[in-house]
Order: sequence, then structure tokens, then C-alpha cells
Amino acid sequence: MSKEQVKAVLDRVLTWPPERQEDAAKMLMLMESQDESVYRLTDEQVEEVRRRRSDPNARRLTLEEFTQRLKQRLGE
Repeated sequence: MSKEQVKAVLDRVLTWPPERQEDAAKMLMLMESQDESVYRLTDEQVEEVRRRRSDPNARRLTLEEFTQRLKQRLGE
């Protein structure tokens, strides 16, 4: 998206009702604050997240299964 397109959208936001403008501003501030985080994934971590998200047959544990595995690892 070009700077001109971004500016056009932001200019249109100013024509919205005040409540919607406030919602838009909050969303943009939230996005901006995420950039300030000191936590960053490495390239390898990003690739691992992508790999896991792309697996259509990913196995998920129920809370009971997770609890049982945790107990086994803790030797309970």
C-alpha cells in the first residue's frame, strides 16, 4: 500500500462518527505499541511458527491430556 493510499484512508477516517474515529485511533495505537516491545522472534522461531500454523493435521491436547503429561514429566 502506498503512502498516498494510507493518507487517503486516514483522511476518510476523519469523516467518520467520533466513536468510530476513537476505535480507529485505539487500534492504531495498539499496533504502534506492539512495535515498542522488546520481545522479538528470531527468523528461526518465525519459520517454526509458520510451519506449525500451516500443519492441517496439527495435534492439539485437551486440558486433561496436558495436565496428565505435565504430571508425568514432574514425576507425579
